[in-house]
Amino acid sequence: MTTAIIIAGGSGHRMGQEIPKQFINVYDKPVIIYTLESFQKHPMIDSIYVVCIDGWHDVLRAYSKQYGITKLSGIVSGGKTGQESIRNGVYALTDMDDEDVVVIHDGIRPLVVASVLTDVIRKCEKYGNAVTSMPYNEQIFVVSKDDENTTTEYIPRETLRRVATPQAYKYGKLLSAYQEAFAKGIGIHGSSYTNTMMVELGETLHFADGSDRNIKLTTRDDLDLFKAYVRLERE
Repeated sequence: MTTAIIIAGGSGHRMGQEIPKQFINVYDKPVIIYTLESFQKHPMIDSIYVVCIDGWHDVLRAYSKQYGITKLSGIVSGGKTGQESIRNGVYALTDMDDEDVVVIHDGIRPLVVASVLTDVIRKCEKYGNAVTSMPYNEQIFVVSKDDENTTTEYIPRETLRRVATPQAYKYGKLLSAYQEAFAKGIGIHGSSYTNTMMVELGETLHFADGSDRNIKLTTRDDLDLFKAYVRLERE
């Protein structure tokens, strides 16, 4: 069994909108529905849980019914932090076996490619986890300790990977990892995510395929780029 947890608990202040960015309409369809449709259509996804900002649960249910998101199995309230939101989603999965796969994905990444989702699930089935990744194509230099405007050191880009969601983990390991992390305060603060938490807990992560289309809608420029993708697909 493979279950997706879609994280849609943010308020989206950086987008400068009056409503959460996951509910912004793009060509008369909310962003979150574009995301859910990718998981609804994928044959390897059995069920979907959404971690949703409070006050928007009924709206999400109505949109899901309108757009035929029949795999939606539950809506969970978000936490005060991103890691609390993911934890809430994981704890809501009560009918899963240890070897079942849980896919975690940002609700504001609406352009997840089917082949990327397939690869992250298959890699997780084989290795126990998988994180979507892409090569890093820019040069990275380290700021000098004595002068932040200079550098004498760089990091070879061949040693770097950009990682994002979707990410996938075997349920048993994922559940125990969140229990340990919150009990010990490991990997749950600041910008921590499931992948960084796992590394801090001593886990080895496995790379899966990624896509440059898999943009995260953080700013208005990101939203404009997403609109352009949708427009091109429609044309």
